[in-house]
Parts: sequence; C-alpha cells; structure tokens
Amino acid sequence: MTVAERQINILRDKLRHIDRQLAAATQNNSKLVGMLETAKAEILRLKGALEQEGQPPYSFGTVVQINPRKQPAAGSSGQAATEESVDIFNSGRKMRVGVSPLVNLNQLAVGQEVLLNEALLVVAGLGYERAGELVTLKEMLGKDRALVVGRADEERVVRLSGALQSVHLKVGDALSLDSRTGYALEKVPRAEVENLVLEEVPDITYQDIGGLGPQIEQIRDAVELPFLHPDLYREHGLKAPKGILLYGPPGCGKTLIAKAVANSLAARAAERAGNTDLKSYFLNIKGPELLDKYVGETERHIRLIFSRAREKASDGSPVVVFFDEMDSLFRTRGTGVSSDVETTIVPQLLSEIDGVERLDNVIVIGASNREDMIDPAILRPGRLDVKVKIQRPDAEAAADIFAKYITTDLPFHAQDLAEYGGDVQATVDAMVQRTVEAMYSTEKSNEYLEVTYANGDTEMLYFKDFNSGAVVQNVVDRAKKYAIKDLLTNNQKGLRIEHLLRAVVDEFREHEDMPNTTNPDDWARISGKKGERITYIRTIVQGKAGQEPGKSIETTANTGQYL
Repeated sequence: MTVAERQINILRDKLRHIDRQLAAATQNNSKLVGMLETAKAEILRLKGALEQEGQPPYSFGTVVQINPRKQPAAGSSGQAATEESVDIFNSGRKMRVGVSPLVNLNQLAVGQEVLLNEALLVVAGLGYERAGELVTLKEMLGKDRALVVGRADEERVVRLSGALQSVHLKVGDALSLDSRTGYALEKVPRAEVENLVLEEVPDITYQDIGGLGPQIEQIRDAVELPFLHPDLYREHGLKAPKGILLYGPPGCGKTLIAKAVANSLAARAAERAGNTDLKSYFLNIKGPELLDKYVGETERHIRLIFSRAREKASDGSPVVVFFDEMDSLFRTRGTGVSSDVETTIVPQLLSEIDGVERLDNVIVIGASNREDMIDPAILRPGRLDVKVKIQRPDAEAAADIFAKYITTDLPFHAQDLAEYGGDVQATVDAMVQRTVEAMYSTEKSNEYLEVTYANGDTEMLYFKDFNSGAVVQNVVDRAKKYAIKDLLTNNQKGLRIEHLLRAVVDEFREHEDMPNTTNPDDWARISGKKGERITYIRTIVQGKAGQEPGKSIETTANTGQYL
C-alpha cells in the first residue's frame, strides 16, 4: 500500500510538471503569434510603401467643359463624342478625358480642379484655385463670360467659374483670375471697395439736433418736398435739387444734419410706399480717403461711388451721398501748390452729378468749413442747388443743445435738487440757463482775442464767438467727469452746477494758445468772421499755471486752421 501511494504521488508530481510545461508552452505560443502578427503588419506596410513608391504621381487639371452621355447619331462612330467625358486644361494642353465610375459627373463644375491618374482618368473632384491675378469686372458678356481689366488697363474676355455664375456680380467688383485657363474663379473682397459700400442710415433724427431749427426747415423743404410730392413738382415744371452744400465752422452739426436727412427720407419713403422694410442708404465719403497717388484712381473711386448709389436707388430707395471735408477734394482748379489733381477730379464729379446718366432718388450733400476753396462750377445752380450756412450757436441755440445732453435721467446732487424743491426738470433748466449765461457773458473774464484789421480798427472777441455744438458736448462730458471724481474722492454723488461752470472755464482755457499758430485770414474765414483782412491777433486770457498772456504777432504764412 505504501509503494502504491508513493507511485501515485510521483505520477501527480509529473502531471503538475507537465501542466506547468503546457502553460509555459501556451504562453510562448501566444507571444509567437503576437510577434508573427506584428511582423505580418510590418511586412504589409512595407509592401504598401514599396507599391506607392513605384506608383506614378497624380496630376491636376482644370475643368473646361462637362460632356454628359449622349445617344450616338446615326452613322457616327467613336465613343469620344457619346461617352461621359470632361474637357480639361492639363499642363497647358486642352484635352478630353474620361471619368471614373466612382466620380459623380453632376458634382463637377467648370473652373474646378480635378485629380487625374496615370491614364488621365478623372478620379476625384477638388475645389477651386485660391490664388490668382486680380482683375476688375468691366462688363458682363452673358451668363458665363465677362470683360475684365487687368494690369496696365489691359482688357480681356474671361470665362466665369461655376461658383461665380451663381453670384451676383457688379461692375467694379474685384475677381481672382487663373491666367493659365482664362477662368475667373472667385469674387475678392477689397478694403478700398468695401469702404465705399453703402451703409444703412444711422438712427439720427432732426429731434436729436439742437439749435438749428431754421436750417433744418430749409433743408427739409429742399429735400423732402420733391420726394414726397413729385406730381406737384412735375405739374409746376420744377426739378428736385441735385445737391446741398452745408458750410460753416467745424463742430456745428453739418454731419449730423446729413445723417438726419437720410433717416428722414427713409421714413418718408417707407410711409409713402406703405412698406416698412424699405431702406434708405447713407454713403459717407471723407475727402482725403479718396485721394490716391496713382493717376486716375480717385476718378475711378468717384465713378464707383455713383455707380453703387444708382444701383441702390434703382429700386426706389433714397440714397444720400455725403462728401465730408469737400474742400480737400474739389478745390478750385488751378490753385494746387504741389499738384493739379483737382483738374480731373472736379470734372469727374460734375459729369456724375449732371451727366448723361440721371441721378434719380440720389441726393448729394457736401460739407465744408472753407466753402471759398470749392470750385465754383460745383456750387453753381443745377449742381449743388441749395446752400445752407450752419452758423455758430447763439445763446438760445446753445441752451437747446445743452438740453440734448443734460437730461432728467442723469444723477443730480441732492443740494441742487433741494434748491429747486426736488423738481428734476427745474434743476436741469436752471443748470442750462446758468451755464449758457456764463458761456455767453461779455465780461472782462470772458475776453479771448483782440484782432486788428488792415485799416487799423480793433475788435474784442469773446469765448462765445468760438462756441459750437461740439464744444457744448465737450463741456457736458467734462462736467460729468468732474461729478464722477467727486463721487470717488468725496463720496458726493450727482452732477452740480459748479461742475458745468468749471467745465466751461477749463474748456475755453485749453484753446488759449491756438490762434498764435494760425494765419489770421484763414482763421477768420473758418471761424465765421468775414470782412476786413486781419493783420494782428492778441490773446487776452491768462495762461495756465501763471503763464504770461500771448503776445501780439503778425503771421505771414498759412500754418494751420483753428476751430
């Protein structure tokens, strides 16, 4: 029995040893299988790489024409004219190639790039070339061709790509041209063109403008009556004015009036047509922006401006073309010191205003503070018919302007409110009245300049003689800043009359040295003083921080402008 048990134990040990060997063999086998799989994958990768190295490269082509499948004509032979195919440009050659069954012919378009295999078979459709020569559209020739102008004013007929055929194109648009294939590929937005795009009118109304009641009424009679009652004008044989000139010192509201005119025209047009969606457009052109060092570029910009204006006005929408700083662009011909660009710019504007093409629903508004420098041909009746002088505000007008900026929704100091029984409106009225009285006072403290004329006469000018709507706004802003500083330093909240009076003094003191650098004649014209030639100017006010008053000077050169 003992021998038998010993043999059984020996057999069991052998079995356990065999199991361990089997487990080790299984593990080794799994590792070998993994290594074989890895080796197989690496072999396949290397094999694929070798195949790719031996494969010829793909080539690119540009689609010229798409030829769908056709039924063969009786008696004809050959598949080239009946099977699906694509005409392409490839390496400067035009050829007809086949299309892979995996490529949908309907998804290809002319001008598009395609991928060709070794047999020159179209195997994939790509996008459009994103680089090319920049050209300008001059004229459309049907739906798929156009006349463009390239470098050195070279004209060329080009085809339109499939993407461009679905885009609304206008004369003057910049296009990207693939000169190898003769295809215009895409419309290119250009900064100089986008700056001339008509923008919708800002929401500025006549009620937002203070102190210019008579001028606004004159402008409304000139602009709105012909637009609202065209039948009456035709009955009386009267034509609507083509343009308005707003002239006067800077900062007095010329630009605001132009924007309000466009806004009012839009409202009237929508009311008349019964269509609330009818828009008006306001094209704000700053004179210096149009000037270009290349001959003819400024004239091209002017043509583009009026072309866009006519396009927008063709659907009945009123369009206002506003030329700011008009004297910088359309000055009298022959007065140029270093150039004669005005000799061609002025005739271009004249031809646009009263040329062969009519300007229906387009009103031209010019603004300038040197109306004497604008070419007389522009100012004659029939071009800028209505001339409105925007004068510096008097005391009543200044109070109206102050009321636009000092409103009842502002925080006011408790002491000022208590002084007027807590009535906010009464407090506002008192603030405006006292500020205007301080601004328009002719006391000695408000003396500003003493001018001497060529005949020996002298005249004292006060701060009120240089006031404007922009100065009023700056005074109010300055007073609000003082109120904020008082709140932060003294914990005293609210706007006070003291802040406004202090702002008036500080605002005018900042300008005390300005006339010393100005030609008296130019300064007098800009500031609204007409008449005898000025030879001397003397500042009266005491300078800041104890500086001495300005000395009498005689200026002999035009060195700048003031106000």
